[in-house]
Amino acid sequence: MTAHVNDIRLDAADRAALLARMRGRPTEAPPAAAPAYDTSFDTLPGYDELRMIRATGEALGIANPFFRPHEGCAGALTRIDGREVLNFASYDYLGLNSHPEVRRTAQEAIALYGTSVSASRVVAGERPIHRALEARLAALHRAEDALSFVSGHAANVTTLGTIVGAPDAVFHDALIHNSVIVGVELAGATRRSFPHNDLDALERMLVGERHRYRRALIVVEGLYSMDGDVPDLARLVDLKQRFGAWLMVDEAHGIGVLGARGHGIAEHASLDPASVDIWMGTLSKSLASCGGYIAGPQALVDYLKVSAPGFVYSVGLPPAAAGAALAALDVMEREGERVERLQANARHFLDAAQGAGLSTGTAEGHAIVPVMVGDSLKAVLLSERLLARGVNVLPIIHPAVPHRAARLRFFITAAHTAQQIENAIDWLVEENVECSRSLAPLGLGGEEGVVAAPEWRK
Repeated sequence: MTAHVNDIRLDAADRAALLARMRGRPTEAPPAAAPAYDTSFDTLPGYDELRMIRATGEALGIANPFFRPHEGCAGALTRIDGREVLNFASYDYLGLNSHPEVRRTAQEAIALYGTSVSASRVVAGERPIHRALEARLAALHRAEDALSFVSGHAANVTTLGTIVGAPDAVFHDALIHNSVIVGVELAGATRRSFPHNDLDALERMLVGERHRYRRALIVVEGLYSMDGDVPDLARLVDLKQRFGAWLMVDEAHGIGVLGARGHGIAEHASLDPASVDIWMGTLSKSLASCGGYIAGPQALVDYLKVSAPGFVYSVGLPPAAAGAALAALDVMEREGERVERLQANARHFLDAAQGAGLSTGTAEGHAIVPVMVGDSLKAVLLSERLLARGVNVLPIIHPAVPHRAARLRFFITAAHTAQQIENAIDWLVEENVECSRSLAPLGLGGEEGVVAAPEWRK
């Protein structure tokens, strides 16, 4: 039997398509489903973990310890929520942020040059205050020249992104600052990490791998900001000479802190600063300003001036920042007792903490002393309880440090007194015990002064 078209069960769209083909007309394709693009920000990597941390804090009644507003100049003392508290969360190592000469020089720079140089120095031209600062920074490191940037982070990123590339390798300490890692990744160079301060491991890497690369760069910090310890600079100089490498030292925390005059790790190690190829530093810590710098050979500085995107395409350092840093250098050189007082305070803090049975990791008593807590939740709770007692100190938790390596990080300054240090240690010991008791029912925070598991350094 012959089937008729009307006997075939077709829906309206199929029937229309069939009739169109029979009449020789092109068939219109059904509209494609719109692709499901992700336009949400809360699906960014790590955001779920952030939400979980916030929810945990809210459930336990723990306030966010970060971004606390300070109601005035933060030195050894600061004002939070209308209340004056001891402050151990400031990089103002020499107490120069409130120094009258530093403030006055910054104000004079504004009066002369304005609040901004308005464009890059390539375009807007030089200001004498920039070159005066760079000459002082070069002299500090006994380098041929120096170049200032509006950010310490940017100084590392743009310098490394400019001087190394795909045929090169960068060997860096495992605890190096984020800015170094970002700079190397931007450059496309091979990045090799050696365990913290393990120069035997670095030497093995250089023996096995140096010959593969055009240039090799070794990068370390003069004073490690999370742990408060220093590298063996003399051996690093020997390694870079034997293996034909550049050596770069990030002195962000070393200037004003290390050495008899605060000139950094080279002075501390009794070495000629010229034995280091590249010095990097910041203006925001001991120098009470904002920005970063690179000091080294003239050829390096000349090259960065015309090649580093973070200099060529970025506005120049604000006059007030340059003036404040210049004045801070003057005061540091003239008032050497500030460096001496800082170093005495840091040793006193370390001795008192260790004497009280607290774990201070690998700290050596150089302005930065971590008190190892272990559990991140306990570190946050301990910070909150100490603030209630009148001490502002920030917790360092994962992912800034590995799991089980959470800590309270104390910055000691020349402006602290021995009594303030002793009070802080006493209250820390008391609150550490109370935190452990309150978290014990949750199965958390049972350890007091936990040392980070050794495997986290591998």
